[in-house]
Amino acid sequence: MVARREIARFWSLESLHLVSSDGGTEPSALVDDNGSEEDFSYEDLCQASPRYLQPGGEQLAINELISDGNVVCAEALWDHVTMDDQELGFKAGDVIQVLEASNKDWWWGRSEDKEAWFPASFVRLRVNQEELSENSSSTPSEEQHEEASQSRHRHCENKQQMRTNVIREILDTERVYIKHLRDICEGYIRQCRKHTAMFTGAQLATIFGNIEDIYKFQRKFLKDLEKQYNKEEPHLSEIGSCFLQHQEGFAIYSEYCNNHPGACLELANLMKQGKYRHFFEACRLLQQMIDIAIDGFLLTPVQKICKYPLQLAELLKYTTQEHSDYSNIKAAYEAMKNVACLINERKRKLESIDKIARWQVSIVGWEGLDILDRSSELIHSGELTKITKQGKNQQRTFFLFDHQLVSCKKDLLRRDMLYYKGRLDMDDVALVDVEDGRDKDCNLSVKNAFKLVSRTTDEVHLFCAKKLEDKARWLQACADERRRVQEDQELGMEISENQKKLAMLNAQKAGHGKSKGYGGCPMAPPHQSLHPIHQRHVTVPTSVPQQQVFGLAEPKRKPSFFWHTFNRLTPFRK
Repeated sequence: MVARREIARFWSLESLHLVSSDGGTEPSALVDDNGSEEDFSYEDLCQASPRYLQPGGEQLAINELISDGNVVCAEALWDHVTMDDQELGFKAGDVIQVLEASNKDWWWGRSEDKEAWFPASFVRLRVNQEELSENSSSTPSEEQHEEASQSRHRHCENKQQMRTNVIREILDTERVYIKHLRDICEGYIRQCRKHTAMFTGAQLATIFGNIEDIYKFQRKFLKDLEKQYNKEEPHLSEIGSCFLQHQEGFAIYSEYCNNHPGACLELANLMKQGKYRHFFEACRLLQQMIDIAIDGFLLTPVQKICKYPLQLAELLKYTTQEHSDYSNIKAAYEAMKNVACLINERKRKLESIDKIARWQVSIVGWEGLDILDRSSELIHSGELTKITKQGKNQQRTFFLFDHQLVSCKKDLLRRDMLYYKGRLDMDDVALVDVEDGRDKDCNLSVKNAFKLVSRTTDEVHLFCAKKLEDKARWLQACADERRRVQEDQELGMEISENQKKLAMLNAQKAGHGKSKGYGGCPMAPPHQSLHPIHQRHVTVPTSVPQQQVFGLAEPKRKPSFFWHTFNRLTPFRK
């Protein structure tokens, strides 16, 4: 229990889950140069809880809890889709019991009666570890069941304390975030502007975007947030109105998130030269910043805007309906979820167009306009049999994008080679479900069939799937395509011409190899055999997972497995 109380402070100071190069979470130097009511230095925090704020502190904290017999739970931030039996698959919001956290990148955990490795960067530790999720399907021992029952009882009695913990976490992480923004503005941007021979104005605008505007906005937001903090009775603090008041201001994150891929690319090009690597490292040391590379710091605004919905959802969970702040917290949660979701959608589309451009470049004999002229998202793909007017069967691989359906044919010898065969305008056709039996249009017996009928020419396109479930997926995909087109129109989702041209240019330069653009899909670790539990620390997956930070806010659209199909069917490899 001593470890639990000491580590509780560590969790309350948990920030953006950035992991340093040596495996620990970032030290929490809480400074607000705009006059916050509580100022903490790094030294103050280290004196308060020295072991857990040093590099490797998070792993030490978790493993001490586990060794003491405590149940440690983490909440999934992103979907982790895996085809490897040695990895633990889960969805955003799932609760995973952490069984071992010796490795900084891969932890061992249990979910739905399965134990396996999972990427540590895909989860965050729960603020209140006493609360064992009722949705968790783990199988703890009888002693753990008894402890969980006692924990739930304490949860009911100490709900006010739990609400206090979440509010303090929101304030503490906000101060940490302000410190990061200040370090970026004063430690990097200010020094870069002094060296005009190394950086142009355009380069700095690309790398740092509007982060200085974000810094100014967040300072004002934190100041207003602290005014709402009730020092005497923290659980009575009313912070919901503060989020609602600044709701429109958070829109500035959209520009930064849209700019982030370009920033990563520009920074990567500069880092190829030793003088830039040494310069940025000198800036970090001069500013006494924590041991994280500049690209890690530039990721923090993206992570922050996606974390607000999680924090408010947790706060809402511990706010009773009788609380004076309940309605504002509920409204703030919906508002911040919408903000993060909109940014997520825009960013996801930007990442998607790079993959689509690479896919088009790999197709042999492409004709007509680029796919990006009208489309920005792959919705479904698979094989169908197309029946012509003459009654001939054509086996084709179809790719359903927003606004259009592209048809390709596999090479007879090289099955991973695709030839372009045409496309249909989805805006001009109506979907018709066809019952099994004789079809009057083609005068043939069909099974698992559907039609796309042109609204202008009445031309009929008949397709047959191999299985009934395949047909059901295509019918659902066509309905999703229409819904997403409408949603994009309502939200004003548009990709600029410059972004489309850049994606195509990037893909053409890369040829059939790996694109030089920004990628957001994690690579699955190689297959390997697991050893007994006492040896697992040496058998963790060797690859480091990449965070899918933009799939966080509202995972309505699950990560698609169709890009794996792309890799299989098209010659991306050199």
